[in-house]
Amino acid sequence: MAMALLRRLGQTVLVLFGISVLVFLVFFATPGADPTARIAGRNASPETMALIRHQYGFDRPLPVQYERMMVSLFVTRDLTSFVDHGERVVPEVFRAAPVTLSLVFGAAIVWVLASIGMGTLATALRGSLVDRGLMILGLIGISMPVFWLGEVINLVTQSRMHDSWMFSWVPGLGYVPLTQDPVGWFKVLVIPWITLAILFIGIYGRVLRADLVAAYSEDFMRTAQAKGLSASRVLFRHGLRTSMITFVSLFGLDFAQLVGGGALLTEVVFGLQGVGRLTYQALSNLDLPLIMATVMYSAVFVVLANALVDILYVLLDPRVRDAG
Repeated sequence: MAMALLRRLGQTVLVLFGISVLVFLVFFATPGADPTARIAGRNASPETMALIRHQYGFDRPLPVQYERMMVSLFVTRDLTSFVDHGERVVPEVFRAAPVTLSLVFGAAIVWVLASIGMGTLATALRGSLVDRGLMILGLIGISMPVFWLGEVINLVTQSRMHDSWMFSWVPGLGYVPLTQDPVGWFKVLVIPWITLAILFIGIYGRVLRADLVAAYSEDFMRTAQAKGLSASRVLFRHGLRTSMITFVSLFGLDFAQLVGGGALLTEVVFGLQGVGRLTYQALSNLDLPLIMATVMYSAVFVVLANALVDILYVLLDPRVRDAG
C-alpha cells in the first residue's frame, strides 16, 4: 500500500510538472508572447522596454524564467500580477477558492443525493410512468443551459416574486463567508447549488439507471435473487454498489473541473467572485502570472480527484482489488 501511494504521488508530481511547463511555454515561448509591451503600456520608449524586460527577467533564458516563476508561485508565493502591478496572485486565488469550493461542494451534495434517488427509483419502477417521467425530467435538466436557468431564477427570486412569502428570505447576489455568517452563507448559496446541480442530476440519474438495469443481467444479481433476497436488498446491496463505478468516474472528473473554474457561468450569474471568474478576468487581460496560478490550482484538483477515484474503484469493486 505504501509503495502504491508513493507511486501515485510520483505520478502526481510529474503530471503537475508537465502541465506547468506546457502552460509556461504556451504563454512565454510562443512567438509574439513577450509581455513586456503590456506591462510597459502604449508608446513606451525602447529604454523603458529594455528596463522592464531586465527587471522582470524576460531577457534571461526560458529555463531560468520558468524556475523563477515556479519558485515565486510555490515557494516564496510572491508572484505578482502583470496587470495590477504589485498585486500578489497567490492570495487572490486563496480569496477566490472558498467561494468556488462552497458553491461546488454544496451543489455536489445536491446532485449526488438527487441523482442516486432518481436512478434507483427509476430502476425499481422501470417501465412504469414514474420511470418515464423521471427520465424526461432528467432530459429537461440536461437541456437547460445553466446561465439561462440562473437568469430565470434570479428574475423570479430577485425581482418578480422577491416580496412574496416564498422568496422574501432570498438575499441579494454575492457571497457571505461561512465563518462570518453561516445562515447567510447558506441562504446566499442554496439557489446557486440547485441551479448548478440540475444539469448533473439529469446526467447522473440517467447514467445510474442505465448501469443498474444492465447489472440485473449479471450473474451475481441473478444469484442474489435466487437466494431469496428481497428486491430492495438486491438493488441497494448488490446492484447499486457495482453500478456506482461509472458514477464515481464521472463525479471525480466533473467535480475537479468545477472546482478548478468550470463553474464560471454560475459564478457570473449569481455574482460570486470565485476561481472561474478570476480565471476569466486573467485570460481577458492576459495576466500571465494569474493564469499560471489558476491553471495550477485547477490541475491540482484534477490530479487529486483522479487519485481518489482510483481508491474508490478498489472499495466499490472487489474485482479491481483482486486484479491488483
